[in-house]
Amino acid sequence: MGGWVIVAILVIIVAVLASCVKIVPQAHAYVVERLGAYQGTWSVGIHFKTPFLDKVAKKVNLKEQVVDFAPQPVITKDNVTMRIDTVVFFQITDPKLFAYGVENPIMAIENLTATTLRNIIGEMELDQTLTSREVINTKMRASLDIATDPWGIKVNRVELKNIIPPAAIQDAMEKQMKAERERREAILRAEGEKKSTVLVAEGKKESAILEAEAEKQSAILRAEAQKEKMIREAEGEAEAILKVQQATADGIRMIREAGADQSVLTIKSLEAFEKAADGKATKIIIPSEIQGVAGLAASLKEIVANDGKR
Repeated sequence: MGGWVIVAILVIIVAVLASCVKIVPQAHAYVVERLGAYQGTWSVGIHFKTPFLDKVAKKVNLKEQVVDFAPQPVITKDNVTMRIDTVVFFQITDPKLFAYGVENPIMAIENLTATTLRNIIGEMELDQTLTSREVINTKMRASLDIATDPWGIKVNRVELKNIIPPAAIQDAMEKQMKAERERREAILRAEGEKKSTVLVAEGKKESAILEAEAEKQSAILRAEAQKEKMIREAEGEAEAILKVQQATADGIRMIREAGADQSVLTIKSLEAFEKAADGKATKIIIPSEIQGVAGLAASLKEIVANDGKR
């Protein structure tokens, strides 16, 4: 019987000693009290407490935590009631303050978030509220961080998850958005038609320019062809005149080489004038020296005719 008692006492002692050994995991902290008073904060590692005197009052998670609060009714500056739910990202930086600063930290943060949100939204109108999420988030984070600092809590970020306006406001917003989309569509269609008209006009202008350029080139080519034709005709006439003059010069040279006197040359000149007249000239001016020879020739022609009559 005594042996069993000893064994029981040993088991109790081992159990008590084992309960005095505490291992604090990573990213955690233990707040320890001795006889109801704050004794210290245990960080990561193994720790020993005094049996029956020390106890772990609170186990604190040092990781960043996320709390999603239910939608809160708020009223804007222009008296529109809407519901907004928020998400708060916070982290415990001082386990002692967290353990003794406030009775229920999460509930305290939720109520503080609701009141801060009402204060901020109450200074803004509906349209500004819907388009100023980043401003609201920044103001709320700054206010909550200052308010929760005595509790050993640091608020890292606050996000507005949903902004839910009244049904009538939602319908009006949808109609406004629809009208805005239709307006943009009409503007885009008008701009497209304008660009199309401009492109067509530019195409016609380009076509007219090309046609005018083609006509100009054609006129230049016709003028150049006419010019070439006139040049060739002039060259042909000049060559013909040159040949005639050359033939006349050759004939005169041959007559002179044959020993013809001045009278023969004059007669040849008369023949040349006869050919020149060719029945078309109404008046021919004959040099005086040729007129004398012509008169002599006429006299000789009359003497020969009289001799024939005799």
